[in-house]
Amino acid sequence: MSEIIRLLIADDHVEMREKVVGTLEAEYSVVGAVSDGQQMLDLESRLRPDVVILDISMPVMNGIEAATRLKQRASTARIIFLTIHDEPAYLRAALDAGGNGYVIKSRLASDLCLSVREVMAGRLFVSPTITGPLVQPLVKEAQIRLM
Repeated sequence: MSEIIRLLIADDHVEMREKVVGTLEAEYSVVGAVSDGQQMLDLESRLRPDVVILDISMPVMNGIEAATRLKQRASTARIIFLTIHDEPAYLRAALDAGGNGYVIKSRLASDLCLSVREVMAGRLFVSPTITGPLVQPLVKEAQIRLM
C-alpha cells in the first residue's frame, strides 16, 4: 500500500477552498485548509504536510511571500500554486519562490491531482495552457533546479 500524501491548502475564497478539498480528498489526505499565507505557515509547522497548495493573491500574506518563507525555514513540503494568473511574470515569481507546480484555476479539475502526483515524483508541473515564448525558458530553468 502506498503512503498517504498529506496536503495543506491556502486560498482566501471559501468556495474555492471547498472545491479544491472536494477535488483532492478522493486521492489524498487534506490535513488543513486556510484563508491566507500566514495561517498556512502557522499550520504547516505543526502539521508537516507533504504538499502545500497556495493561491497567489491572498490577504495578510500572499502565496509568493508564504512560499518564500516556507523555503527559508527549510520546509520539505512541495509547493503548488493554484491561481488565476497565467502571465509569465507570475509564473517566474512562483518558481523563484520555490514552487514545484503551477496550476491555473480554470484547469483545477484536469490538472490539480496530476500536479500533486508530478511534484511528489520530483517533477515540475505547469498547466499546459500557459504558453508563449517567455514560458518555456522559465520551465526549463526550474526543471534544471529540481535535478
